[in-house]
Order: sequence, then structure tokens, then C-alpha cells
Amino acid sequence: MLPSGDGVVPMGMSTSRESYIRAYTRDVFGAQDDHLAGLMVEGVAAGLPDIAVSPDVGRLLLLLAKMVDAKCIVEVGTLGGYSAIWLARGLAPGGRLITIEKEPHHADFAREQFKRAGVSDRVDVRVGTGLDLLPGIAAELGPNGADLIFFDAIKREYPEYWAACRTTLRPGGLLVADNILGAGWWIDEVGHPDRDAVDAFSRAMAGDPTLDCSCIPLREGLLVARKTTEGGP
Repeated sequence: MLPSGDGVVPMGMSTSRESYIRAYTRDVFGAQDDHLAGLMVEGVAAGLPDIAVSPDVGRLLLLLAKMVDAKCIVEVGTLGGYSAIWLARGLAPGGRLITIEKEPHHADFAREQFKRAGVSDRVDVRVGTGLDLLPGIAAELGPNGADLIFFDAIKREYPEYWAACRTTLRPGGLLVADNILGAGWWIDEVGHPDRDAVDAFSRAMAGDPTLDCSCIPLREGLLVARKTTEGGP
């Protein structure tokens, strides 16, 4: 029996097919170590919401970080540290990850997970909201200071996150945004405020002449955008 998957089934796809595809991608592309496999089980027991990325998405994040030889990554939305561990493992030697978490309890839990994963030396946890902290991080890193930026926090704030850090992403660097196809809603639910905000963000990014942009429909969808060497900041 295949697992039922999570999220809302998209239009035109049966429940059994959606479940099969999710189970298949996790089975084939979602290998993870014992620590990562149990991380969110511990997180839920500690009071964290069970909303981390799936292991196949985690492995994709590691791959993308390696593809751009990432020396500096910025993540908005640490939660329990699951995605951050994948990203940190994809860093180039000497690289660092700055990850932002609004809830102090979540940040403390994540710090412990980073120690257990052996990546705490390259992860800098900042406690606060993305809107409050990103402008300062952008000033700290300077123009073109980040190789990869990952959004996985408040979906309606994605446009503001990007406005705060777009000059920080170097030409050739990647912006990755999670949940562009769903997050307790699905992209066909027109009129849902979160859906409509994410839809507007995705369309703006896809139409931005300074970006090469597309969608990878793993789990609840990832927008992946490469900042081109042409065009403005």
C-alpha cells in the first residue's frame, strides 16, 4: 500500500496517482541518514509543526547548492533545521549558511540538530522575521554576496523577501522558493489569499527579464530562478 501523501490533490490527477508519484520520488530520490529521518519526529514531539520539506526536496536542495558551488546561502524559514542541514551539506569548503527563524524555540531545536549533524560550524541561525532581518543581512553580505537563497516561510511575504535581497544574489546564483503549488491549499484554489499571493509572485518572477525561472513540481512545488548576467540588479 502506497502512502497517501500530503497536501491537496491537483486538478486532473487521481488520489492514487498523486500518492504513487509522491511515494515514488521519495523512494528513489529521498535517501536520508538516520538522523534526518528522525529529525521531524523529534521536532513534532518538541512542539514544532510537521511541515518540513520532504527528503527528495532536501536532496534537490543539496544538489542545487553544489551546482552553483555555493559559498554563501541564505535561508528564510529554519523550523527544525531539516532543510538547512541539506543545504549546509551542499556548501563549498569554507562556506556558510545564514538561516532565519522567527520562533526562538524552533531556533534552539535547530541548533541542537546542527550539532548532531556535524554542520554547526557552518550554520549561523538568526532569530527574527524575514522582513526584519533580510535588509541587514543584505547589507552585511553586500551586492552579489549570496550564491543561493531559499524561501520557505510566510508565503504572502515572498515578494517582500525578494525585494530585500535580490541585489544580494550574485549573477548565476539561484533563488529557490518552496510551496509555489500548495501549502494546505492547492494552486487551482483561485481566491484563496495565500494561493493568489504565491501565484502573483510566481508570475512576476517568471516574467522578470533578469531571471531564468521555472518550477519543479516535487512535493508542493519549488520555484527555481537563476539570476542572469544580463539585465539589472
